[in-house]
Amino acid sequence: MNNILVTQQVTKQFGNHTALKNVSLEIPKNSIYGLLGPNGAGKTTLIRIINQITYPDQGKVFFDGEPLKPHHIAQIGYLPEERGLYKSMKVGEQALYLAQLKGLSKQDAKAKLKFWFERLEIGDWWNKKIQELSKGMAQKIQFIVTVLHEPKLLIFDEPFSGFDPINANIIKDEILELKENGTSIIFSTHRMESVEELCEYIALIHQSEKILDGKLSDIKKAYKNNIYDVSLQPRTPDLLNELKEKFQMLSSDYDQEEKQLNFSIQLASGDSSTILSYLSSKAMVNRFIETIPSANEIFIRTVQSKGVLHE
Repeated sequence: MNNILVTQQVTKQFGNHTALKNVSLEIPKNSIYGLLGPNGAGKTTLIRIINQITYPDQGKVFFDGEPLKPHHIAQIGYLPEERGLYKSMKVGEQALYLAQLKGLSKQDAKAKLKFWFERLEIGDWWNKKIQELSKGMAQKIQFIVTVLHEPKLLIFDEPFSGFDPINANIIKDEILELKENGTSIIFSTHRMESVEELCEYIALIHQSEKILDGKLSDIKKAYKNNIYDVSLQPRTPDLLNELKEKFQMLSSDYDQEEKQLNFSIQLASGDSSTILSYLSSKAMVNRFIETIPSANEIFIRTVQSKGVLHE
């Protein structure tokens, strides 16, 4: 099987509220899959179904080619957005306890915890109480407990919450290494810059329904709208007026110091080579680059096209 997780027409209702409606996803093995959507879209409900905290009213879920069953929980690691550490317990005592709940023997748990505590340079935290730690420090402990049993599938819900930029980068590198070592990852976040850095595939859920999914690079290509960023050094002073008459110019400015005209244009056709040839006849072209929409732009455009975006 090429997919670690498949959902087929999953529907879930809570009273009169439809949390998910016919959501079908295919999450490839050994990938980082971004699960995106505005607040209240249904992402958390889907994650809870995968973790068997709740169950779908309709539809099917398959894990590694098999119908999802209770024993699969041992192969899933879940880092929720709302953390669940016991504040009055010591860090090492709690990590050891939670590791054994994941099915590790005490001996294996101690060895793996020693490895991770040294790796993240937190060995001197072992006898501290959780309540003595900052949010970011507690988040490191939660991260370790989530990955310790080496599950096939990891689900991270806002994993960088509470981290300063340096520690966020450390955790990002750990996530990438986990993926390189064969782990499949579902990554739920509102931080679109993290999606750009980490995710190969994305799904966008809005108002309980999946409205977009696929390989991020393919989605970006599909959302291109023939806009180019251009910088050139004109040979004639009136070139800007000439270009405004010829092209749909979205923005423009002239850099006096560099003697450079910078502008953004939207072409009517995809024949960029003809346009580039024309511009080259009028000026020295320093930059002519097609604008690829960011994940954030795609998110906003897609959600707004389906209705009002609520945060």
